Amino acid sequence: MTDIERPDLSRVDPTIVTYIEALESELARLQKKRREPVGQADEDIESTLPLEPSEPPTTQNIITITASGIAKRSPRHLYNRQRRGGMGIFDLEAPEDEPPAILTMADENQSLLLFTNYARAFRVPVRSLPESPVRARGQLVFNRSPLQPDETLVAALPDLIKGSIAMVSRRGLIRILRHHVFGEYMKPGTTMFDPGKFGELGGACWTPGDGDLLILTRQGRGIRFSQEKFPPQGGPGMRLEEGDEAVAITAVTQESNVFIISADGRGTVRSMAGFNPNKSAGGSGKIAINSDKLIGAMTVEEGDDIFLISRQSKIIRFMAAEVPVKEGVVQGVNCMALRADEVAALTTTTLINLA
Repeated sequence: MTDIERPDLSRVDPTIVTYIEALESELARLQKKRREPVGQADEDIESTLPLEPSEPPTTQNIITITASGIAKRSPRHLYNRQRRGGMGIFDLEAPEDEPPAILTMADENQSLLLFTNYARAFRVPVRSLPESPVRARGQLVFNRSPLQPDETLVAALPDLIKGSIAMVSRRGLIRILRHHVFGEYMKPGTTMFDPGKFGELGGACWTPGDGDLLILTRQGRGIRFSQEKFPPQGGPGMRLEEGDEAVAITAVTQESNVFIISADGRGTVRSMAGFNPNKSAGGSGKIAINSDKLIGAMTVEEGDDIFLISRQSKIIRFMAAEVPVKEGVVQGVNCMALRADEVAALTTTTLINLA
């Protein structure tokens, strides 16, 4: 085929551009596959899994939020499933200097618990965000921003009536608080730990309290330990190397699988059967994935779908089963195609079960 110069698409409707880019991505994938030897490992094996989620209308919503609190919610069933490694479609419309920072899922009848880098927490009813199509302009979560100078949103969780929330600071310190602390009578902006002592918040997750916690860092290191004997006042969860920071925390058991994603769109599912727990918290951990810019991680269950969103607000939904489960350290497989872009956040279709 004769090489054809790609025309200027800057004035073309973004929806058409997204379609063109998806075709280009699929063509590149097929060309690469033709060049690969028979038996190529699971990087680009043709999936036989169904594309469409076959999901009836649901009250579950995918919620996208920027660091300053511009947000939108869209019913989960509006997001069609794609293949792993696709380019996704446009989601939140926000100013160029306001890229997506948080992706979460919650029922329209729930409230969201929003956490800032200063470890302050706020409750926001999901219904306070107008329901919108997949691609839509966001609106401010707060009528009047209660955020302090240099304060940003870093995590969002649906509210629950059981379990605990585990929070990890960027320095690797942990605080675990019971669900009632975050109830409807919580004072807006309540500080959950002293950021001067612990450092700024890096991540948060729900936990049933009787299993393990897995902490992961920007440089791809992780530590797993039992939370049962962890002191209520909090303490060191992981000893970090210089220049590293904790970016994710998730509740796990020996049978759990954890999806881990890097900024470059490469990810893996690590089996906890191959990631032995430390006897106690506070160790230096070990390599979980070969990455120098890990974005986040979440425990995934059989049948889950994974959602990724990029800094340019492209979102993709694909089956977790398309990502090979590994017990050892890997670089990961392509989960999202990116052009001058980075993965910003993730969520899954797991309905949190703390029973």
